[in-house]
Amino acid sequence: MTDLCREINKFGKGIGNEARYRILQTLLKGPRTVGEITRVVGLSQPSISQHLATLKACDLVIDERQGKEVVYAVNAEYTLKLLQSLVDDMNVQRKNGRKKGKNIKI
Repeated sequence: MTDLCREINKFGKGIGNEARYRILQTLLKGPRTVGEITRVVGLSQPSISQHLATLKACDLVIDERQGKEVVYAVNAEYTLKLLQSLVDDMNVQRKNGRKKGKNIKI
């Protein structure tokens, strides 16, 4: 398995859960504390904390202590680099004559 495959697998684990994806959607609007995320997402604080730990382990979220609180944010730099690597890899595969896949509208 290539490094890119491992990173995409880790990315998939991070976003492959509805609650974690909702947390990421919340954080895309700006940095938030656990309490703020809890109010928006509607899950318990312990559940949010567990999901944030997974998102951090997947490098999708970063945190910063601000006084007594911890503020979470999307790790945009990592995510953009990962997705760009995926696009670059796909372009190489296409140039090397791999079959084109179906177009998917999102």
